[in-house]
Amino acid sequence: MQKNPLVSIVIVSEKINDFLKESLPKYKDLNYSPFEVLLFLTEPLQKEEEQFYKKICPNLCIFSNPELKNNPAQKRDLVIKYGKGEIYAFIDDDAYPTPSWLKEAVTSFASDTAIVAVGGPGITPNGASVLEKSSGWVSASPLGGFGSTHRFIPTRTMLVDDFPSCNLLVKKEPFVKINGFDSNFYPGEDTKLCLELTKDNVSKILYNPKAVVYHHKRPLFKKHLTQVGRFGLHRGHFARILPRTSRRLIYFLPSVFSMGLIFGFLFLLINFRFGILVLLGGLGLYGILLLVNSLWVYAKSRNFVIALLTILGVFLTHFWYGLRFILGLFKERMKDTYGRV
Repeated sequence: MQKNPLVSIVIVSEKINDFLKESLPKYKDLNYSPFEVLLFLTEPLQKEEEQFYKKICPNLCIFSNPELKNNPAQKRDLVIKYGKGEIYAFIDDDAYPTPSWLKEAVTSFASDTAIVAVGGPGITPNGASVLEKSSGWVSASPLGGFGSTHRFIPTRTMLVDDFPSCNLLVKKEPFVKINGFDSNFYPGEDTKLCLELTKDNVSKILYNPKAVVYHHKRPLFKKHLTQVGRFGLHRGHFARILPRTSRRLIYFLPSVFSMGLIFGFLFLLINFRFGILVLLGGLGLYGILLLVNSLWVYAKSRNFVIALLTILGVFLTHFWYGLRFILGLFKERMKDTYGRV
């Protein structure tokens, strides 16, 4: 009987937060063996605290380094030094696994030797607030998700070329070969990683809808839009410097919408009658799409309030992402979330 490969689960955070207090006990429910959990922190724990978390989370190893403050990519790369696994499983500190997570993902590697990474959906937890669930449905919906619905709810098994590190498993050998994550990019270090993994046009990344984790979302509206703005800024920059997976029409469409809305209102000053017809016609069509999208959300969520909130959520997401995408597209140099160039 063939033994399962050892999996090193990698979690990075600045400190033990409420999300980790919720998630760490969940690893004892995994129906997979063997695995280890590597938690990389900035702030060190007291000895008593460390012993407590090792009791509630099986096979937990805790590492801390104040010099890696606000640098998740470098923290994740420490798995090369400390991880003993044949597969590295990256999961965010505000996410936790379903019992079958590792079993489903590891099985996917066995289906094709060319598969070097496996990703799965990050579903909003059932106990989340209405505003958090609404944020999740904005991202998961056909109109709001920019073609990335599969990242937020299970869809179908397929090959992908870009996947977030909130739920991403990578074979050790190819990860080490490309020297892990590129810490010059954040957010977006996972996009760069996926590009490096698949640049030989042979290696594959598989999406397995059954490799599920629960992932908390930024609630509507301010925190959601702050995160969306960061994503738009860096995706715009990537569209210029990493065109293979970022220079796609779907990423440009929100910018077309944003510019159309702005120039539509400016055009009213030139020719009010014609401008109002064009503007209302465009917004009318877009409004119909928003309504259909909200009906889709209601059919999935069975929550009328969430469906209504996603109407405004999707509108603001498109507008703000579009503006930030344009800014990123024309920026020569980028600063990451924490101000590093």
